Amino acid sequence: MNLLDASRIALMIAAPPLIIATARHVPRCWHAFAERVRERAPIEPQPYGLPIEKLAADLRRLLRLHGELTASAQSALCAHRVWAVEAAIGARAIEAAGALGVRHPGPDRAGLLTRTEISALLTDLAGAGLVLPARACPFTPDGRL
Repeated sequence: MNLLDASRIALMIAAPPLIIATARHVPRCWHAFAERVRERAPIEPQPYGLPIEKLAADLRRLLRLHGELTASAQSALCAHRVWAVEAAIGARAIEAAGALGVRHPGPDRAGLLTRTEISALLTDLAGAGLVLPARACPFTPDGRL
């Protein structure tokens, strides 16, 4: 018996298990491949961020809260709350400007807009069609900052 005969015998012994294993695993591999192709298929673009209606409602709520805080008699006690509300107004205004395509200033290193930047941005947003309170630019109904 030479080497060629030994390899033929080994092939005859190994072939049936290899064929059975291939028949069992090929459908699973094909299914996994098809799933990956489906996952990579282009899907509908999804909007980035909140809907503009939600942004507008948040801005109106924050502007109303800012007006209430600045009009209260305890404004010195709640200065940190006013600052936090102004930061939230600036953040929502930047998001709304991005959604509407309105040019907006970037926040400074602390991540905040100044009151004049917020006022100008709110004016631009109202000009772009976002429904805000009538006196939103100076933040309060009586015009105080």
